[in-house]
This record gives sequence, C-alpha cells and structure tokens, in this order.
Amino acid sequence: MNRNKFRIYINAPITICFVLICLLALGLDYLTNGRSTMLVFSTYGSSLLDPLAYVRMIGHIFGHAGLNHLVSNMLYILLLGPILEEKYKDRLIIVIITTAIITGIIHNLVQPNVMLLGASGVVFAFILLASITGREQGIPITLILVAILWLGQEFYTGATTADNISQLTHIVGGISGAGLGMFFKKK
Repeated sequence: MNRNKFRIYINAPITICFVLICLLALGLDYLTNGRSTMLVFSTYGSSLLDPLAYVRMIGHIFGHAGLNHLVSNMLYILLLGPILEEKYKDRLIIVIITTAIITGIIHNLVQPNVMLLGASGVVFAFILLASITGREQGIPITLILVAILWLGQEFYTGATTADNISQLTHIVGGISGAGLGMFFKKK
C-alpha cells in the first residue's frame, strides 16, 4: 500500500496563511469585543498622523463582521487561491497587498465615515485574475464575459439595494486583479 496517497500537504502556502490570518483576526475580534477590528482590521477615515491608519490600509482585508462573512469570502479564496498561486507564485502577495491598499485608499476618500472590512476586494481581484489566467497573449474572452456580468451585477446591486456591502470595494478589487493580471501577462 502506498502511504503517500493519503498524505496531507500544503499546496498553497500564501492562500493558507491568508485564511489563517483572517481566522485569527475574527478570533481576536471576539476576544476583544470588536476593539482589535476597530484598531487594526478595518479601515475608515482617520488622521494621516495616526500610524495605525497605514496598518488598517492593509489590515482591513483580514477583518470580518462575523463567521458567515468570513466563510463566504474564504470559500472563494480557498477555491481560487491555489490555482492562482500555482500560476503566479509569490506575485500573488503583490495582488493581495496592492488590492488592499487601493481599495482602502479609495474607500477612505469616497466613504470616510463608513468602516470597511473584509476580503471581498481580494476575492473579486482573484475572480478577475483567474479569468485572465491563460497561455495566450491578449485579453481572453472569459475576462470580458466575467467583467460584463460581474460589473453589471455590482452596479445594479449598488443602485437598487441598501445594504452594508461595499460594491465599490468589489469593483475596485476586480479592476486591481484584472490590471495586475494584464501586467503579469506582459512580463
């Protein structure tokens, strides 16, 4: 009997670390009664003299509003992350951090009085990055179709629904993923 058939291995270390940090952030949120999320794992308009404002520009992607919010984002991260990590390797970290910074800055400029947290910007970056991934040069038709369907849904939802979901973050995250994917393709 081959013992390696049932061996558990780490297939996507960046993805797994991302998920573990998000789990840790949610655990800290529960332990601190939300204080850690306010300090580190969310972003909102604050003084640029506050050093934690810069930490929050990245940290907001790890914070979540509860277990359901976390699980819905982590399912996408766990599905897409290993595929993208196999293709892009360590450059996936660039996608995650760039998406966090861009979505954080734009959110704070447009909605400074609203707290933003969650990995949905990264999820949408992964979705559009995955649709770009392929062997050929140019713009794949799958990217165009995903972008049309997804952007249409986000604009429609944003215009017709009053909820606590930031469609702006989804759109900016998706554009970040698509832009970085095109940049990586040229390289």
